[in-house]
Amino acid sequence: MVGFQSLAFSRSLFLASSALCLMSVEAKAAENATQASVIRTATPQTVPNVPTKATSAPAALARSGEQITVHTAPLPNIVLYPHATPVGQPVRTTGAQGRSSGRQYDWGVFNRGNGEAAGFGPVGQYGIAPWAEDWSRLRDKSKRSDPFDVLKYIALNKSGSIWLSFSGETRLRNWFESRPNLGTQKNNDSGRFGVRNLYGADLHLGSHVRLFGQLINADAGGWNGYGYGSTYRKRLDVQQAFIETRWNMLGAKSGFMFGRQQFLDAPSYMLYNRETPNVPLSWNGFRGYMVWPRIRIDGWDFVQTNDSYTKMFHDTENYNTRLYGFNMTWSPPDGHFMNDRTYSFLDVFYVGYKLSGSSGAIATAKGSQNGSNTRNNFGVRWHGLAGPFEFSLGGIWQGGVFRYAKTNQSRDVSSYAINTLVGYRIPKNRFHTFLGLQTDVYSGGNKNKKDGTIGTYISPFNPQTNYLDTTTYMTGSNLISFAPLVRATFLKSLSLQVKYPLFWRYSTQDPVYRSSGYYTFAHNFDGKFIGMAPQASLAWQITPHFSWTQYVSRFMTSHALNRAGGSSGTYYQSNFVFRF
Repeated sequence: MVGFQSLAFSRSLFLASSALCLMSVEAKAAENATQASVIRTATPQTVPNVPTKATSAPAALARSGEQITVHTAPLPNIVLYPHATPVGQPVRTTGAQGRSSGRQYDWGVFNRGNGEAAGFGPVGQYGIAPWAEDWSRLRDKSKRSDPFDVLKYIALNKSGSIWLSFSGETRLRNWFESRPNLGTQKNNDSGRFGVRNLYGADLHLGSHVRLFGQLINADAGGWNGYGYGSTYRKRLDVQQAFIETRWNMLGAKSGFMFGRQQFLDAPSYMLYNRETPNVPLSWNGFRGYMVWPRIRIDGWDFVQTNDSYTKMFHDTENYNTRLYGFNMTWSPPDGHFMNDRTYSFLDVFYVGYKLSGSSGAIATAKGSQNGSNTRNNFGVRWHGLAGPFEFSLGGIWQGGVFRYAKTNQSRDVSSYAINTLVGYRIPKNRFHTFLGLQTDVYSGGNKNKKDGTIGTYISPFNPQTNYLDTTTYMTGSNLISFAPLVRATFLKSLSLQVKYPLFWRYSTQDPVYRSSGYYTFAHNFDGKFIGMAPQASLAWQITPHFSWTQYVSRFMTSHALNRAGGSSGTYYQSNFVFRF
């Protein structure tokens, strides 16, 4: 396994700066967000937290320009590194907490919850994308309280306007599967182990321009292992390298990002970060965004990184796989329900995919058929909270066209997905108990058809692993899932979730799909019910820098699937992570 080299940061930044052009920008510095945040009373999301007197009139205060100091509780340890899905987090947090004790940039109401409404992934003290973290407040040395703070803000000029921030993650992951992939893999009692290193540098050239670079190396081993490719074993290479410019335009905080980067501005049940392998998903291209107080817009055009190489610094661009689209998020006015706050976000988006070769293949009666696959996703998601209730309601219609590689015959696509998660958080409960119900429907088609419309929905870009099924044996195609769940958090650093998903095929004329392709059983599977997979996850944020997360599941296949050659199995996964 290739070790992390001493010139990693400078080499990554050189790759970014030599490939990209600069733009002038103007960004608002976020230096006033401290443990005691100063905010105006006219800011809607802070009203419930402001201890005003009965004689204090908010309108009068706003006219006079008076400010009130709002003291916010620090973020609990368990959400210092939040995961995706805004509903059912271990504890509820506010946008003020995210700014005062977390490391979110100032995106106003979009900082609420786990911060993913801003479009840059979940952010607590640390984010899925480290460049989404804001460490500028550490310019004031009196605010440094952690031994690693010396690496998070390094002034490179006298005024401190040019500064460097380092980030790092080392993840040790091991997992055991008694009957992998519903018994079709034949690597019984498989034990796999993976380690990865992601280390980066974030160079800020004033408040206008930043360069971010990140390097990766990874390795894998174990016994009865399978599936180890370049996303598990990776010699030192560039994971991310981009330039970002920021400015204020039309009253919006605006930015433009160009280069190799993570992309997380879509529902995590649609696409995410590729969590199971060692190498996360990255994209090459551009992205532009504008954020107003209650509305934000985002547009992008990417090609996927070709990370199939095994030599050092050889990753390039995969022009056969494209991702493009736009998103608009609106935050309606706040309210109250059942003596508690109410807020929500409405996402309206278009996401386009272009896939070629085996990545664009479809299932047919004669097996998998390669081709070019264009998918146009038009979707909406409404998520937020209303008093003790939390909700996420989403729907996607997926159109497009598929062309067979050998004949160029074309077939239209018309498919859909419905994704909902609704739950109740017990008020004033010491364990922050959350009771929820998740339902997901992904349309299927008919593999026996040689022409006509294709009805199978696909989600090829690694949706969040634990959203649907922690084993990753199921994926969002030709599937109906129904999953009650309960989560409780203890000691502010330990969270337990128990979930019981049940799975059916949407269409018995279409196969059971997995994360790559579909299952082929020894005999014909003619049933609808696939099985159920009771599962539990235990997350322990030991310190701000060390975490240990464990998942266990028992996938119990149906009688019909057993007759076809499938098999029940036990799955266990452990992740020990160091992060700064």
